[in-house]
Amino acid sequence: MSEQRNPNQPQRRRRKPRRPKWVTNKFTYTLWRNWPLIRFVLVCLLLLSLALSLVTCSARAIGKLFKGDDQPSESTPAVSGPAETTVPPETTEPEPEPDELMRRADELAMGYDYDGAIDLLSTSSYYSANSKYQDRVKQYEADSQKLVKWDDMQNITHVFFHTLVVDNERCFDGDYREDGYNLYMTTIPEFLKMMESMYERGYVLVSPYDVAYEYVDENGQTRMKYGEIWLPEGKTPFVMSQDDVNYYGYMIGDIDPDFERPAVPHADGDGFAHKIIIGEDGYPTCEYMDANGQIHVGSYDLVPILEDFIREHPDFSYRGARAILGMTGYEGVFGYRTKPAYEDDLGTEAYQKECEDAKAVAQCLRDHGWILASHTYGHPSYGVISAEKVEADSDEWERTVQPIIGDCDIILYPNGSDIEGISKYTFDNPKFAALYADGYRYFYNVDSHVAWQQLGEDYFRGGRRNLDGYRMWHTPKKVADLFDVDEVFDPDRPTPVPSL
Repeated sequence: MSEQRNPNQPQRRRRKPRRPKWVTNKFTYTLWRNWPLIRFVLVCLLLLSLALSLVTCSARAIGKLFKGDDQPSESTPAVSGPAETTVPPETTEPEPEPDELMRRADELAMGYDYDGAIDLLSTSSYYSANSKYQDRVKQYEADSQKLVKWDDMQNITHVFFHTLVVDNERCFDGDYREDGYNLYMTTIPEFLKMMESMYERGYVLVSPYDVAYEYVDENGQTRMKYGEIWLPEGKTPFVMSQDDVNYYGYMIGDIDPDFERPAVPHADGDGFAHKIIIGEDGYPTCEYMDANGQIHVGSYDLVPILEDFIREHPDFSYRGARAILGMTGYEGVFGYRTKPAYEDDLGTEAYQKECEDAKAVAQCLRDHGWILASHTYGHPSYGVISAEKVEADSDEWERTVQPIIGDCDIILYPNGSDIEGISKYTFDNPKFAALYADGYRYFYNVDSHVAWQQLGEDYFRGGRRNLDGYRMWHTPKKVADLFDVDEVFDPDRPTPVPSL
């Protein structure tokens, strides 16, 4: 849609001073937030008007004083000389070879982006003389006519995971962390079986920006509206996210309860990946240390595993959609120890490398369609702490994490703890006012229903379903629309799974 913004460039606003009491609705809120800019623009326009008046008067006076035969008359156009500077020619990437261009177009079409595929081929220099291109465009046009508009935008399910278990034996080893892993984690075989089942049942991964997005209305007001999703008959859209994409020290064998020093992976870790890196093929992948202390590179967590699955099943992703990745900040992100307090332990040079490597990974993820989000700085339950603590935590996230991963407009509430009941958010809620001022527009809690969504005038809010040990063991019927628990449940998982 022409008015939909690029999801890889989410908007995020810097924190402003606390709002005064007279700000009671969105109009006055917007006016107050933008008053410095409005005042600046008005002053600039006034100064510009005065400057133009002075220039015009001066030009007329000088013209009258110095006008001569060598001046061009009104009927004789002035001849200007060559420009003092020349603009260098635009440099463009060479057009791919015909077969490569066809491959790219087919990839777009398999992800239901027929318009993009048609445009890619029809605008190429090969098109007019290439009958294969012309036939393929006709096929794309015919296939696009078979798409059906999804008519239930208010009920799109959203599933989420934590870090996936690589080594069941190390994870479920009977220590005091086993119960938590059993409740909240999903094993790699379980995840793969879930994806296979959902694929077979016609589910297609979509972006939250496909579900709802910001636009500017005819009055210049920023609003939120439902999008349009076009899929073949029988396909069902869904959204996915992953929490805590940080690779905490306790998971990788380096426990520091005060988080005062940077964690490093150990052979006695609990069987999880410890870092996202950029693979040799340019795609995000993971590092994993086994029980012998050997580091392996490969598909050891959700990001590379889902990438592999989509490469094998490109029709599982709608127009290149990937999952939302939520990060805290108190140990760094993606397994890199980017917390500013760690600079003293690591040394300036090593710390800066951690930050630069993490930034490169963040860009790589965005380039491949992944959406980066806040999971708050310290993982507190926003629903039960004060508005002042919410604001302080959000400030700390903005100070320490945003410079690494970039701007974002999505927040995944830790522990599913929402800042409001089922009623709509308003600016009378100081927690919402603070988070909105920080640029958040998408707010996700945790809900066991198939789908729960709330579209406000200027925000989108939704529930997420945890597909983990607790959900499969205690309420298997609540995921029956996605998969059969008996076919998915990992036999290595200890039973009974504990209660919350």
